[in-house]
Amino acid sequence: MVHKGVETMAEDLKEDRITKISDEFVEFLRDAGYLEIGACIQCGNCTASCPSGRRTALRTREIMREAILGQEDVLKDKELWLCTTCYTCFERCPRNIPTTDIIIFLRNLAVQRGYILENHLNLCKIFYQYGHGVPINDEKWNELRESYGVSRIPPTVHAHPEAVKECQDLIESVGFDKKIKIGNYEEKKEEEKK
Repeated sequence: MVHKGVETMAEDLKEDRITKISDEFVEFLRDAGYLEIGACIQCGNCTASCPSGRRTALRTREIMREAILGQEDVLKDKELWLCTTCYTCFERCPRNIPTTDIIIFLRNLAVQRGYILENHLNLCKIFYQYGHGVPINDEKWNELRESYGVSRIPPTVHAHPEAVKECQDLIESVGFDKKIKIGNYEEKKEEEKK
C-alpha cells in the first residue's frame, strides 16, 4: 500500500476539490445521524469488519469520509449500494456512529436525485409489477411446491392479488413510479399538462 505524503494529502483537501453541498443534503444527513458522523475518527473499523467489503469494492470508511466532507459525489458511488445492511460496522464502531442508517439515508437521497444502479432499478420495477421482489412466473416451481404438500402459491401478495394494487397505489402516492418510470405515470403527466 502506498502512503500519501503530507503534501499530497494537503493537496487533496484544497477547497476546489471539495464539492459544496446543498442545505437539503446537510439536513438529510442530520436526520440520519449527521451529528454523530462528525465524531468519526476514520479508524477504519467499519471497513475492516464489513462482510461485503471483503468481497466487493465497498469501503465504508471512504463513504463516511465523503459524507463528513460534504462531498455530494458520494451519492453517485456505486459502492453505496454494496452494503448489505448487516449493521456490523455500527456494532464495531468505537464512536457508536449509526453507519448503516447513514448509508440507507444516503441511498434514499441518491434515488431522489436519480442515482440508482440498474439492477436495483429492475428490482423496483418487478416489485411494482408483482408486489414482491421475486415473482412467481414459472409453473415448474408451483408444481414443485405442490409436490411438497404446500400450496401452489405462497402466502405472499401472490395469493392476494388485491395487495399488488395496494403496493402500486403506495408507490404512485409518493411519486416513486416517476423515478422508476413504470406504471401509468406518463398518462398522469399528460393529464397534468391539460
